[in-house]
Amino acid sequence: MRIEVRVHPRARHRRLEWDGRIAGVWVTEPAADGRANRAVLAAVARWLQVAPSGLRLVAGDRSRTKLLEVDGLDVLPPAPRGAERDPDPGPPQAVDQG
Repeated sequence: MRIEVRVHPRARHRRLEWDGRIAGVWVTEPAADGRANRAVLAAVARWLQVAPSGLRLVAGDRSRTKLLEVDGLDVLPPAPRGAERDPDPGPPQAVDQG
């Protein structure tokens, strides 16, 4: 399964929004040295309830719009309603490929 993500680095608060097509992910880390990418992968992994190793960045390494591939996921978990802040203070839609 592939998921398109729009990244907002250096945000004041972490959060994730899902509009049914694109996941908006706000991370506090800057877009330098891959820090924001790692934070995005961790946030999406928490949302999808998969191990971070099950996510791969397919496209958009240096772009705010990214395409992630998720291994072992057939159905998305319930989408966050509106803007939900990430409760995890730690560091750091699905486009069916049928």
